[in-house]
Amino acid sequence: MRTLDWYYDFNSPYAYLQCATFPALPAGVQVHLKPVLFGALLDQAGTLGPAEIPGKREHTYRQTLWLAQRHGVPMRLPPRHPFNPLSVLRLAIALDAPLETVRRIFDFIWAEGRDPSEAAEFTVLANSLGVADAGARITDPAVKARLKSNTEEAAAAGVWGVPTFVIDGCCFWGFDSSQMMLDYLDDPSTFTTGEHARIANLPFGIRRKP
Repeated sequence: MRTLDWYYDFNSPYAYLQCATFPALPAGVQVHLKPVLFGALLDQAGTLGPAEIPGKREHTYRQTLWLAQRHGVPMRLPPRHPFNPLSVLRLAIALDAPLETVRRIFDFIWAEGRDPSEAAEFTVLANSLGVADAGARITDPAVKARLKSNTEEAAAAGVWGVPTFVIDGCCFWGFDSSQMMLDYLDDPSTFTTGEHARIANLPFGIRRKP
């Protein structure tokens, strides 16, 4: 059995799109869904998220709306973005959430346009999932520790953004990487020979001055 990790944060509209169109995996591949704190990955890499950069922010929203229309995925942006994702990330961990539950949480945010960081909205979401003790479950130290561990594991694996698939130490980042990841599963040698082998050690050219 081959193991594939999928790292995501509910703050990412691209992760929502990939979840909504999650690729059918070949037999013998087991996927582990791993919520992470995207902001912590950004801090580790010393970069800003796309929603924090003027111009790129507006492009991100236009592009994800366009992609949603192209793929027949309903999309309504939440009332503010980025929002604080800690409560829903911890909820997903507390529930050991399968894909259907992760998709329901994403839908609440990105299809219904709601903000789970608001206490009343979080309660609505938890109730819709049949979780009566969500407040207590997301404050469990073990749940908090697992989110931290997932994020550290992702950083150690070379993950710099979400969504990202990781298999055999290879990262496939972004909504548009699904087919690339499937091609790797079909024939990993495609990505280790020829020009792919050369670019693995491609030297830097002129570097931008700080």
